[in-house]
Amino acid sequence: MIRVLDLAAFGEMATGFALVAMPSFVGEILLGEPLTGAGVPTARVAGIALIALGIACWRNSGLPGMLIYSAAVTVYLAYVGLWGGFTGILLWPAVGLHLLLSILLWRGRIKIEVS
Repeated sequence: MIRVLDLAAFGEMATGFALVAMPSFVGEILLGEPLTGAGVPTARVAGIALIALGIACWRNSGLPGMLIYSAAVTVYLAYVGLWGGFTGILLWPAVGLHLLLSILLWRGRIKIEVS
């Protein structure tokens, strides 16, 4: 039997994938206006967060969700900074922080599996 939490998790992951793939379209069908400018990368980060939330709920563990979120946001924000034309003052510190968190979460994952 499928749990309600599983259904909610898959729904959030589907919304997250849609936000990552087509943020402007999702903004238009949800809010009545297409997303533009900084709204597009912001919506993609929100999409990544929804995917990670869905994974965390589906697997009943926050660690895989946080690891996926932090690693994906590290890569995406670095991409936005290098090739996306967005360079706010906290962009690179955020990339560094997420990279550090990703490494620590990865190490924590290994320790948990070994114990």
